[in-house]
Amino acid sequence: MFRRRHLVAATALAACLIAAPALADQGKSTATPTSQELLAKSSPAEWRRPDPSNLLVMQLPAGRVLIELAPDFTPLHAANIRTLVRQHYFDDLAIVRVQDNFVTQWDDPAGDDGGDPKKIRSLGKAKTKLPPEFTRPIDPKLPWTALPDGDVYAPQVGFSEGFPVARDPASGQEWLTHCYGMVGVGRDNGPETGNGSALYAVIGQAPRRLDRNLAVIGRVLEGMPLLSGLPRGTGPMGFYTAPAQRTAIESVQLAVDLPPAQRPSLEVLRTDSPTFTALIEAKRNRRDAFYAVPAGKVDLCDIDVPVRTAQATTSARP
Repeated sequence: MFRRRHLVAATALAACLIAAPALADQGKSTATPTSQELLAKSSPAEWRRPDPSNLLVMQLPAGRVLIELAPDFTPLHAANIRTLVRQHYFDDLAIVRVQDNFVTQWDDPAGDDGGDPKKIRSLGKAKTKLPPEFTRPIDPKLPWTALPDGDVYAPQVGFSEGFPVARDPASGQEWLTHCYGMVGVGRDNGPETGNGSALYAVIGQAPRRLDRNLAVIGRVLEGMPLLSGLPRGTGPMGFYTAPAQRTAIESVQLAVDLPPAQRPSLEVLRTDSPTFTALIEAKRNRRDAFYAVPAGKVDLCDIDVPVRTAQATTSARP
């Protein structure tokens, strides 16, 4: 009886000790903030407006696609693409390839397999070949937000200037990665054959095996459904087999060449901002009624860099 009374008392005391923290935390939410909640609390200084000289405006019949170039990573390709755009090279060309779970590609149809080489559009003042620019030396001066969970394809991964980046400290090299929405340069077998006249956007699961084998020149900021929702090509590698299947490109322009009133008005969350760091943690450890088991990790290509319509108080610094 003595032991039972002490056992009951001890159990009651333990219950009180357990209940005390719960009572102290009563009313406090342990759920992870949602992306919308985090973005709603972000400050104007955490957003940037893309440099209009690095913003491509591609007009398709169904709407526009906005692509931000990454000249700090692929400067020669960015310069050559600007030259091609200002020569109206892409105007009236077409989307020639849509491969399911892989890429959408736009190019000169006359350059496709089975096309007429005599009709290939002139590159004008643009260069026909460029150094590969598959990687570049790590630049410690650029902002860098690392992911803590490692990566299959690289020793380090993270974000720099709004783009997903992989790094190898041993070689001192870094490179843009093939995540969803990233834009790369098509080429032949020769590493220097890609000059920016053929471009593709990743529309499926990230084909990271392509990293360091193709030049990645930027990211789609707006209009991904217009590229990912197109009918799939039935030819090899998703190429269209008939001209009628292609989607015409009405025009491609640089935003800086448009009248100010016609320039796209959008902004991108800075990837070196506290809000972006909080978004990463929210992705890694979701705690709410739906997520019974937080993952504790996140993949580089599972993180979307938010884009929104520009706010009047946002910093104009790119």
